Amino acid sequence: MEKIMTDNTYGVDPVLNIDFNLEVEKITQKMREILSKNLHRRGFVIAMSGGIDSSVCAALAVKALGKKKVFGLLMPETDSSSSSGDLGSLLANHLDIEHTVNNIAPTLEAIGCYQWRDDAIRQVFPEYTHEWKNKIVIVGGLNGQINHYNLVVENPHGDRFEEMLPLKSYLTIVAATNHKQRIRKALEYFHADRLNYAVIGTPNRLEYDQGFFVKNGDGAADIKPISHLYKSQVYAMAKHLGLPDEICNTTPTTDTYSLEQGQDEFYFALPYAKMDIAIWYINHGKTSDELSKKLDISGDQASFIYKDILAKRKTTQYLHLEPQLIEGNIIPI
Repeated sequence: MEKIMTDNTYGVDPVLNIDFNLEVEKITQKMREILSKNLHRRGFVIAMSGGIDSSVCAALAVKALGKKKVFGLLMPETDSSSSSGDLGSLLANHLDIEHTVNNIAPTLEAIGCYQWRDDAIRQVFPEYTHEWKNKIVIVGGLNGQINHYNLVVENPHGDRFEEMLPLKSYLTIVAATNHKQRIRKALEYFHADRLNYAVIGTPNRLEYDQGFFVKNGDGAADIKPISHLYKSQVYAMAKHLGLPDEICNTTPTTDTYSLEQGQDEFYFALPYAKMDIAIWYINHGKTSDELSKKLDISGDQASFIYKDILAKRKTTQYLHLEPQLIEGNIIPI
């Protein structure tokens, strides 16, 4: 086994550089152990969006068990970009795994996902129709203001409008769009039950740490193989695993709203590569002044980023909690 690389082959910041050969061996071995000893299942089900996280998780699953014991799911809906479906199919064919496509739009329509969302949007833009596009963006924080969310809409002529979202409308839009993740997860567990497989969750360390997932949606899983890896490391891992360039070069998006939306627009204070550094610095006891020098940002900005990280850890803690019992563990061990 080679030693930790010093030439930084994949362009990862030095503080995040790891031995990728060793990391692949560690993850795949642990996946096999958990599957057989803890979960007592025979394979893995994974939802593949074409994004970097699910792609790396799928590739690791194939390395752990072989392609015949990994089942892929592509689950587009009305607001999904065409590229996500193309990349998901590209990955499935690259890994040569059995997979299926389930369009969840009819289910979402039936349970009122789109209707609840559109009604909430019309509280801000009364003229909004289903022919318009939309997204939510976070604003204010890095400019010394309190973080708040704006709603961006685009009419069929390409004209864009942006207004601050009232809390009730914001919560309703987010609750409606969270339906998407929960419906997908229900399908994953259907196929997991059908095949006697386990469900893979795909959050990286940045998403897991900051609560960027839906409870009982994409946050639900039997195993989360890359939750300890920073997003930059996941991108490097994709290259190390030889995934197609189209996947290795993808830009992180939510793929939840009809307008293209970067994760840093919606949730994070910085683009992922800088957020990785910020999380690493705070985890290793570095000061905000040290972070400001590392990222070449102002001291006030660095201080805000630290406060934002800690605030998100606190406000999303409930996402990580198991159901709370009145008398604790009541099952004899």
